[in-house]
Amino acid sequence: MHVSKYYLVLLNILFCVRGQISDISENDIDNEHSLELTQSLNLARQELIQDACKRFPPKYDLDELPGNQLEHILIDDNHKLLYCYVPKVACTNWKRILMILGDKWNSTDVLSIPASVPHTPGMFRNMSTVSKPERDYMLENYQKMIIVRNPFERLLSAYRNKLEGVTQSARYFQTRVGRRIIKEFRENPSNESLELGHDVTFKEFALFLTNSSEELADVVNNEHWQPITNLCHPCLIKYTLVGKYETLLEDSLLALNTINAGSIRFPQLTHTSGTSDKLYRYFSQLDLPLIRKLYKLYINDYRIFGYDLDNIVGFDLG
Repeated sequence: MHVSKYYLVLLNILFCVRGQISDISENDIDNEHSLELTQSLNLARQELIQDACKRFPPKYDLDELPGNQLEHILIDDNHKLLYCYVPKVACTNWKRILMILGDKWNSTDVLSIPASVPHTPGMFRNMSTVSKPERDYMLENYQKMIIVRNPFERLLSAYRNKLEGVTQSARYFQTRVGRRIIKEFRENPSNESLELGHDVTFKEFALFLTNSSEELADVVNNEHWQPITNLCHPCLIKYTLVGKYETLLEDSLLALNTINAGSIRFPQLTHTSGTSDKLYRYFSQLDLPLIRKLYKLYINDYRIFGYDLDNIVGFDLG
């Protein structure tokens, strides 16, 4: 496996950043030194993306993309920010922040906005709605932000939230997607499972993603488990703010300071979903050939954003 020099730089900087952050209090996290370290990490991530894109160039250019391929890139003209939102990577909180930045909410308290409101259709203007000259101007002059996550961790988060969950959103996915997965991939399903779709196993979910079934094509391409590279096109758009879920608070602080919105505080999680701790337990239900098929679906995310499979299979499949 080719190891970029930028990847080594990234690892060294990440070690330094985490060492620094562990020694400072919450009140000190936004000091100038911390921002400089986070910016150094951000630049290293940008170089890692550029290096990977040179080695694995896309087969198309920006002008060849259908218009709807840019609909995940949201526009904040007030602060000259383009944000490519990725489901299951803090997009609810960042959409909340975009509402505040765009004067769509009368408070700077991010969590005062109900979680469903930022996902209201038509809430934000996106890049699929602008002309080519306007698009090119924005790409040249606006900050461009993306926040990424370990692809399999993001995939597991989507499964747990949408097919294992008990929320109204989960019930919707179980009815619309779960029932069809069970019908297609389970031998002798119960009438209850066929009716509710509430007990899809993780293996059935993996089979659903890796089998090219025309009957399920409409739900296989759902944004919650689409590869980030398909949603945000990092080899065609040069992102200037590259955050990671693993360093979300620091990266969000840098982004807000960069666009002169430092008065807004990104919410600090008091607890996490625990998805990263459950990776091995869920993926141990899959045999290695099936893991390889899944990896192939997300291989560009792994290559471009510098992730590996060590915590799942003990070695990288790249």
